[in-house]
Amino acid sequence: MPHDEILLIAGMTLVTFGIRYAFYALGDKVNFPPLVKRALRYVPVAVLTAITVPMVLLPDGQHWQLDWRNAWLLGALVSGLIAWRFQHLLAAIAGGIAVFFLWRWLLG
Repeated sequence: MPHDEILLIAGMTLVTFGIRYAFYALGDKVNFPPLVKRALRYVPVAVLTAITVPMVLLPDGQHWQLDWRNAWLLGALVSGLIAWRFQHLLAAIAGGIAVFFLWRWLLG
């Protein structure tokens, strides 16, 4: 591995660790205002959405695919429906994965 890549990975590791460690080390000493605390509750949902929506709607990374042949979209819709109806995370994940793989198998 080239020297530049090792330095890049080491730098990214230090930055990531530093940001996360700061919250652990200062967590009890810093008091956030109620508005910030309320806003931080939405961060996991926003990050998950930012990761999954492009993968579901643009499976090839370039073109929108909003039709019945998109196994990603069908699996995500079924997973969302199961989560909404039964409020059971593991069932939603398992159902979405099952529909995704079944649809991929059926379409070849």
